[in-house]
Amino acid sequence: MRHDNETSDESLMAAFRDSNDVGAFERLYRRHRGGLYRYLLRQCGAAALAEELFQDVWLNVVRAKQAYVAEARFATYLYRVAHNRLVDHYRRSAHRPSIAVLDDEPDPMELIPADSDEQPEVRFEAKQQVERFAQLLAVLPEAQREAFILREEAGLSIAEIAGATGVNEETAKSRLRYALAKLRRGMLELV
Repeated sequence: MRHDNETSDESLMAAFRDSNDVGAFERLYRRHRGGLYRYLLRQCGAAALAEELFQDVWLNVVRAKQAYVAEARFATYLYRVAHNRLVDHYRRSAHRPSIAVLDDEPDPMELIPADSDEQPEVRFEAKQQVERFAQLLAVLPEAQREAFILREEAGLSIAEIAGATGVNEETAKSRLRYALAKLRRGMLELV
């Protein structure tokens, strides 16, 4: 079965479920691996743990393929599996995610190519803003951080965030609204 760029995630998952089309699964994986990994990393705060959870999520998707029903976007389904895996992890480990900024992660500012005429004070100010944002995101209540990350990293709608986290749409909307308000206030304090 040939899949072009316009094949929906739901169709790809159905092809994987119905005819064990490994190519369809590989396309799903390529489309969602980056966003899913970043979501897990930002939720748990440790690269090694995020990698372990990432693998578990994809294994769970493969194991449960016969039970997959396209009731919502595949992304909603995938992030629901990821959310549940995080909940299971925290229940088993009986600890909360670390809020420390990771030293072993690359500095996001180093990944952005600098303009040749950029002044050092502009770069310093931008770096401070990125660091401040990362700190603010890390200290958000877990549910608010999750709603924000699902919106920004996964591009999920309010309804999809609600579906992925198992809450109603008003709760998802409130969590996102509170997260945005806290992040804005925190960034304004930097100015």
